[in-house]
Amino acid sequence: MDYFENGFRLVRIVLTGGPCSGKSSAVVYLKKPLEDMGYHVLVMPETATDLISNGISPVTCGTMDIYEKLQMDVQIAKEKAYAEAAESISGTLTKPVLILYDRGMMDNKAYIEDDLFARYLGELGYTEAECLSWYDAVFHLTTAAKGAEDAYTRSNNQARMETVEEAVAVDDDTLHAWEDHPCRTIIDNSTGFAEKLERLWQGIRLFLEEAEKEEEM
Repeated sequence: MDYFENGFRLVRIVLTGGPCSGKSSAVVYLKKPLEDMGYHVLVMPETATDLISNGISPVTCGTMDIYEKLQMDVQIAKEKAYAEAAESISGTLTKPVLILYDRGMMDNKAYIEDDLFARYLGELGYTEAECLSWYDAVFHLTTAAKGAEDAYTRSNNQARMETVEEAVAVDDDTLHAWEDHPCRTIIDNSTGFAEKLERLWQGIRLFLEEAEKEEEM
């Protein structure tokens, strides 16, 4: 976790996972209980949804590789802006800042070859190890296409194009992309969706409480 000059913490948590895993719903679900814990919450929306729903997609860009390079450029710019915003507003707060990301930089690795992702990241001036270090905790929500197939839909997100089979593959590739993060939790579909969100919240709450205890030691 980072600290600002005034001593307040910046906590960064990523929600990731395959298509139709509940990430957007989770952001809404988590905001109030996080604020009730004493955090000032900033939410960074998914970059892919922003771009694709506004006409910038692998189709319009010509290839997935070209599109992913552009998306990575936008992602890093957004993350820098959110970090700067967190630091600037921390001077007016009496509580720590928490950035909740709907997908992080490593998600891009799920859509292109590993060596190409590393090259694009290098062109931005970073390594994968540095990229992973930006986030304090990662929570992977498993796509509904794995174990909750009846709930899988493309109708509630115009940026979602994957079939059930493709969604499973993307979920697997996303797991691979984040596998080296030291604090990753997987939230599967072993329960209904409401219980899935509650398990996510309890995992985040436990992470934050343990982090606070470590700081007090």
